[in-house]
Amino acid sequence: MRPPGGGAAWPGSGGPSAALLTAADHDLLLALLRTPTVSPLETGEPDTRDRLRQAQRAYAEAAGKAGLGVVRHAAPEQAALHRDDVPAAVRAAARDPAFLAGQPSLVLRLGPARPRRQTVMFNVHLDTVAGSQPVTFDGERFTGRGAVDAKGPAVALLAGVRAAAAAEPALGREVSVLVQAVCGEEGGAMGTFGTRPLVEAGYVGRLNVFCEPTGLRHLPRATASMTARLRAAGEDAVDDRPQAGHNATVLLGFLAQYLAAEFGSHPARADATGTACVAGLHTGHAHNRVYGTGSLLVNVAYADAAEGAAAEQALSDTVADGLRAFTARFAGTRDFARTAAEAAALTRLEWDKRGLPALRADLLGDLWAEEVLAAAAVPRQTAAEPAFTCDAIWMHGVPGTYTTVLGPGRLDTNNAHAAGEFVALADLEAFAAQVRALLLSFTDRLRARRRPASTPATEPGKTSKGNPA
Repeated sequence: MRPPGGGAAWPGSGGPSAALLTAADHDLLLALLRTPTVSPLETGEPDTRDRLRQAQRAYAEAAGKAGLGVVRHAAPEQAALHRDDVPAAVRAAARDPAFLAGQPSLVLRLGPARPRRQTVMFNVHLDTVAGSQPVTFDGERFTGRGAVDAKGPAVALLAGVRAAAAAEPALGREVSVLVQAVCGEEGGAMGTFGTRPLVEAGYVGRLNVFCEPTGLRHLPRATASMTARLRAAGEDAVDDRPQAGHNATVLLGFLAQYLAAEFGSHPARADATGTACVAGLHTGHAHNRVYGTGSLLVNVAYADAAEGAAAEQALSDTVADGLRAFTARFAGTRDFARTAAEAAALTRLEWDKRGLPALRADLLGDLWAEEVLAAAAVPRQTAAEPAFTCDAIWMHGVPGTYTTVLGPGRLDTNNAHAAGEFVALADLEAFAAQVRALLLSFTDRLRARRRPASTPATEPGKTSKGNPA
């Protein structure tokens, strides 16, 4: 794509170009990777050493050299978690005041506050999943926990903003750039105490980009997910008399296999696009007893509210069918007859998480925002490409906005959440170039919208005189 007027492609929008990430950016990324910012929901312990705050301060200091100032750096209020759609694990963790105290989010801004229509917002998270990873850089590849998800994208984002501001003086004057560097994306927090409070406080733009690994193709969709917990509440028994108790291990193990085989074929799931994950089965650790209690977790992603409601009903139906199938299968056995007879009574379907929104910006028909991205040569994911869950869900229904997900690398091929997580320097450079091109395109098209029809377009990187913001 070419910018308005048919000129050369935006500088940095593709092809060979000068490096945008400096040696200082490399050092910043390595410092962030060496700072453990694991979500306390992953460790079970609050961040009492303020490692996340430390990482955010380092990020803010680097951003200051690019002209971005700190607008907000604080933990959310407790009230943010007093909602029905806050995951149960988050509500439980928040009973300890130290939990939220160690979970601040950072908001940076280039220039003064401008109306939403003149603002671009970028969101990136600095918390990570658990798992110790060696931090290295061999000149081509950064490795370490958070390299691709999402400390690498965070550093490349700053490089892109810095390059755009150097090329276009109107950035920070006619156009405001917001950067959210949040907590609470990992560990199942779902952005409930990181991104959501910032969105509700109005730190959003006309165009909003969530920096996650998408292979450098923007994805204007994000699934949400619900988490069901099947809880068996029976009686234990000694291993020499297994028939005296309820065998939660056999019951929940059967239901796990039944759900894996049957849930996807439920009529309500015929057109579902979200995936289901049957996991988290636990009853006990010992070999010489029958455990009567336990739980099984099922996580279901969905693309929109209708699909989510259908999935909820489908799961309830499939569990009921599975319990009947278990009773039929084990009613005549010696060791499991009691469990079979009382299976329905001792099994409860609970919800650790449900009712979250999903992002479907692709259905908005927002031609202006899509033209900004196209003019910046940012390709779009195909409709067949599966979406994934991230904090972009909280932009669903926010008026006057368009939101997409974009970033370097991919969740699977770059080992996000797994051993050997990495990101290529070339991909970080490409993402920084996309950020630069996107901001130049946004500025030019905003200016063109306000320009009289007889006024010629300005060249990229130059301002239009006599055109007040």
